[in-house]
Amino acid sequence: MTAAIRRGVRTAQPQPVTFVELFFDLVFVFAVTQLTATTANDLTADGVLRAILLGWLIWWAWTQFTWTLNPADTTHVTVRVVTLAATGAAFVMAASVPRAFADDALWFAVPYLVVRGLGLGLQVAVETEREGVSHTAVYRWAGLSVIGLALVLAGALAEPGLRSPLWVLAIVADLLAAAVAGQRASWDLNPGHLTERHGLFVIIALGESMIVAGTAVAGEERTGDLVAVAAASIVVACLLWWTYFGWLKDALEHRFAAVEQERLGPLARDAFSLAHFPLIGGIVGFAVAVEETAAHPADPMPAAVLAALGLGVALFVASSAASLWRLSGPVLVPRLTVLAAMAAALAIMVAAAPPPVVPLAIVAVSLLTIVVAEGRPTAMPA
Repeated sequence: MTAAIRRGVRTAQPQPVTFVELFFDLVFVFAVTQLTATTANDLTADGVLRAILLGWLIWWAWTQFTWTLNPADTTHVTVRVVTLAATGAAFVMAASVPRAFADDALWFAVPYLVVRGLGLGLQVAVETEREGVSHTAVYRWAGLSVIGLALVLAGALAEPGLRSPLWVLAIVADLLAAAVAGQRASWDLNPGHLTERHGLFVIIALGESMIVAGTAVAGEERTGDLVAVAAASIVVACLLWWTYFGWLKDALEHRFAAVEQERLGPLARDAFSLAHFPLIGGIVGFAVAVEETAAHPADPMPAAVLAALGLGVALFVASSAASLWRLSGPVLVPRLTVLAAMAAALAIMVAAAPPPVVPLAIVAVSLLTIVVAEGRPTAMPA
């Protein structure tokens, strides 16, 4: 991008999340639902590993663009055009999630590279409009990110057996780029905007998990078992919402807003870009369990589905606690203690083989205990 095009793409004042950002987010949540369906169809160790790899690539493309748009003027025509172009590429990427480990993996990889490339180019344009600061960090970030992008392309071109190792290396390269860029940079970030973007992604993903469950229920004959499973799943989803939005999302925003400028970059990276990845993975695990349970509401949960339920809920709740802790918040001991007890109870369920409503009820009671133990929002830990 030339200097003439760059001029004005940076916002002069903090702005709220705009509709072009929400449009972009919706396509990425579609990618998450595709990931959920793919994982449910191959709920094995290899299938879960592939889901984690794909989940990271999807998440990293989204979170990079979130950083890009944070200080950008999203009313500027250039920013909107680039964001909409990335949205179109992300749609092709999302629709190609089931192909990512097939022979035509380029249908996933190439749109992914386009999204990342557009995001990096716009990020450089936005950051280099800052006056009186060094731009070394953003150039270093963009340069190091190319390594991960090259490894993603290499993995798509390689034999399927080599794809996973190459994409693992791509993740390592992404983490290295984030670590190096975050060490020295004084990133200019709007804390309220960043926390709102992540909160919106979480709530949309939770809603999509209910759509996945609803789709599964819609195709089944109405029985008492199905009604019980559907009701328990809705209760669990609502309680998951409460553990994040009841008070914690506001606490994250409050603590992040109080961070010194020089610490914004590293803390945003750790508390949001990194800690929220397993949180979204938890939503995927929960959605997989609900979809599989709704398809067989009268049969005992298989061990793999039970693990998806327990790990999914645990990842969601524990990752949000880790995010708060990274922002110098308290260690949420009741939350972690109840999760440990829930895990022990679900482990017993593997041998007991009860109807699926029982594990769902255990999870619901555990989450309700957390909500009650942590109290009302006005009584939350400061």
